Amino acid sequence: MIINVKEKDFEFNSSSLSQRCFEPLIKIYKVRMSEETTIGVKEHFYEELTEGQRALFMFNVYSNHISKSLIEFYWWSAYFLAQPKIWASIKSCFTYFHDEPFLLLLEKIEQELKRHNHPTTLENFAITRDELNDNNELHASFESLYAIFENIYPTTIEKINTFIEKNLQEFIQIEK
Repeated sequence: MIINVKEKDFEFNSSSLSQRCFEPLIKIYKVRMSEETTIGVKEHFYEELTEGQRALFMFNVYSNHISKSLIEFYWWSAYFLAQPKIWASIKSCFTYFHDEPFLLLLEKIEQELKRHNHPTTLENFAITRDELNDNNELHASFESLYAIFENIYPTTIEKINTFIEKNLQEFIQIEK
């Protein structure tokens, strides 16, 4: 699903390139979700994307949810881990963008959640945001993981923007 963008409407400032390539995708996604009632709409949308768009979409889905606070970082990580296909897609996006530090962070998050017996399917998912504050050990480990996230996130954004700039045809089509 290559998005066509008029050259005059597209600024090539690489600091926000990933966001500008993501915005049309999320708009299409939201329209489809509001119009479609059939099962599989999400999967069909995802299948239409190029490999680069999939990586960008999953990066934004994950980072937009987890970046708000420590509690959101914890809860959304647990929620996505409980959906194996989504968790695998999140991990593969960092492989696609060659972001080893973020991939290692995801591995640590996964290990920590499993160590505390968090569910790996939605069938048994009853995790609340309060659980982070109720478990001192879990809280301390996620504080450490969130600090890593905050430290590596700016570099991740830079890597993704640089990657998109070098592979623009994988994300959008510039029209004259």
